Amino acid sequence: MPNVLLITSDQQHWNTLGRHLPEIRTPNLDRLAAQGIDCRRAYCPNPTCTPSRASILTGQYPSAHGAWSLGTKLPENVPTVSGLFSQAGYRTGLIGKAHLQPLASTKAYLSIECHPTVRDLEFWRGFHGPFYGFDHVELARNHGDEAHVGQHYALWMEEKGAVDWRRHFQSRLGRHDYSEGGTPHPPQRGAWSLPEPLHMNAWITERSGDFLRESRREGRPFFLWASYFDPHPPYLVPDPWASMYDPDEITLPVLTHGEHDRNPPHFGLTQTANPDFSAYQETPFANHGFSSHLMDPAELRKDIATYYGMVSMLDHSVGKLLDDLEEQGLADDTLVVFTSDHGHYYGHHGLTKKGAFHYEDGIRVPLLARWPGRIPAGQESGALVSLVDLPITFLRAAGLTPDPGMIGRDAGPAWSGEAEAIRDDLLVEFRHQPNTIHLRTLVSQRYKITIYRGQPYGELFDLEQDPGETHNLWDDLAAVSLKTGLIRRMLDASMEAEPLWMPRVAGA
Repeated sequence: MPNVLLITSDQQHWNTLGRHLPEIRTPNLDRLAAQGIDCRRAYCPNPTCTPSRASILTGQYPSAHGAWSLGTKLPENVPTVSGLFSQAGYRTGLIGKAHLQPLASTKAYLSIECHPTVRDLEFWRGFHGPFYGFDHVELARNHGDEAHVGQHYALWMEEKGAVDWRRHFQSRLGRHDYSEGGTPHPPQRGAWSLPEPLHMNAWITERSGDFLRESRREGRPFFLWASYFDPHPPYLVPDPWASMYDPDEITLPVLTHGEHDRNPPHFGLTQTANPDFSAYQETPFANHGFSSHLMDPAELRKDIATYYGMVSMLDHSVGKLLDDLEEQGLADDTLVVFTSDHGHYYGHHGLTKKGAFHYEDGIRVPLLARWPGRIPAGQESGALVSLVDLPITFLRAAGLTPDPGMIGRDAGPAWSGEAEAIRDDLLVEFRHQPNTIHLRTLVSQRYKITIYRGQPYGELFDLEQDPGETHNLWDDLAAVSLKTGLIRRMLDASMEAEPLWMPRVAGA
């Protein structure tokens, strides 16, 4: 039975691979791509963490699995790919970021990834699963120096003798104050005071390697998710990675003059100094991306240089994990997939970070797959693939039966060269408020259309004629027939994506 190693980054722009972007260095990811397939048209099901990660586990779109936005949770009773592997005798593990539950816990919706539990190290000392079908988990929740730090990552730092680890992380988040002796630890930017050997990357890589060794000793196949946090903001990384790239040599993405004039109103508002997004505010919780995105070019260059450094440090860690796999003699029997949970804006279309913007930069992800003898080396594919497809792909590769509620497609035939494509189109969802921020996108090989709940506006792009997505055809009279046909296809695709948790077993 083959092993499966899923490696994910967090919020990585689809094109930040050295083989495609010469100003960034990713030798290990480039090596992985050369040994297998580089999927150039891979997409997330939702450009935020919790919904997309839950889809990676369930093979369902967020509208079906229930974790529809940040601040929600994946129900514990939903069938998962990890659970099916565990039932088949696999050793299953998740090391790194889960983000399947919110930072707050209520009586109705309990969460263990919440404050103050994340800092309760005694709780985490005694908890390693089960968790969403994983037999063994080692978790953390912080990006960079965020005050969410704790869990198994903090225990590992203390095992390394770093009992003063708290001084490298922020000490306050809202009503939660973790200051020691009244000394606050403010946010850092650029070069991080945390030594590289104590970085989350080092923890995930080391503990993932240990998981591989333990699986080999037990003689059991494994399904392991090594879930890295970078290059998700804050823009923060230890030296020498923080100074690896010169901000003055960074190529800044550009905003085409007037491109947002034809777009829905929230796009244009991001390009103003003091935008009013109050019409979209339906709950007390903030909307990602609904703020001013104006930035000083010099400061943006610094952030991009740090972001590139975070990608390169991540690449270094992935290389160590891949070397570990080979040194243990497991590489030939292991399907390795590298991807990210969603994309990232660092100046593209005038935008930064993420939000209700379904440009390629936000919804497209890098995806590399290697399986010696099954996936020919040196391929580059333009076939559409969604992260929703991963569970069925993994299970089919192992000869296991997917859950009937998984609606993805098996990407294996496209990766092996048996088929040119596995799907004609795919869906991307975004729902950040119950009603006011609710959109859905259909991506085909050539076109992309986005509709907004209850709104007359939308987006329609011809990716062949307008790959930069600067000319929205939504209101173009010449595109009426095209728009109508794509909307009809989106309705069909949405119906096709409705999961069936069981087949009919009787006439009535």
